[in-house]
Amino acid sequence: MPRAARDHGTDGWALVLPLKPLAVAKSRLTDYAGPLRPGLALAFAKDTVAAALRCPAVERLLVVTDDPAAREALAALGALVVPDAPGSGLNAALAHGAALLREARPEAPVGALSADLPALRPAELGRVLAAARGPRRAFLADAAGVGTTLLTAAPGVALRPAFGGASRERHRASGAREITLPRVDSVRRDVDTGDDLRQAWLLGVGPCTRAAAAPLTVDGASP
Repeated sequence: MPRAARDHGTDGWALVLPLKPLAVAKSRLTDYAGPLRPGLALAFAKDTVAAALRCPAVERLLVVTDDPAAREALAALGALVVPDAPGSGLNAALAHGAALLREARPEAPVGALSADLPALRPAELGRVLAAARGPRRAFLADAAGVGTTLLTAAPGVALRPAFGGASRERHRASGAREITLPRVDSVRRDVDTGDDLRQAWLLGVGPCTRAAAAPLTVDGASP
């Protein structure tokens, strides 16, 4: 596994982000975004990766994807990018990425972060990661209070991702501690639908999403 571009010490976070092939990513945006959907999916991931890499708490960031365009674009931002070797869905990809990160730095805490957080703020991510510190696993629910945008595990603890659908309840039932912090909306605001994108836009999306969503208008305003 290649070395990360940055090194903040032995206790910095190692994060893994999953990304489907762009042709099938973010399918629930199809009616809203039409042919712009693949470009939006990549833009979300680019803004998420760029913001996460600006967070001082993050030492390594690995993206698991089989999409050639995404591999090139995200590697250019400084992410480590590996193929989806399991090819068995989201949670298998996350477990694979976490295992690779653990091989490189077994003493680092690891986390699985959603790749569709276009309004992500480095300072807010840092606050959530600080709250996630502990001896076991922790998670942050999404803005809807149904899913999960971040799952973490202490060194030596299996990540055990259970993302997809009502993952908040699954992670809670698995023994992971829920992180409850105010004013971390950008870390909770994932984007699956047009309404999600409008809410992220109000928070302030990154430059890639702003450019990709510019052709979309709602009541005369973007996105």
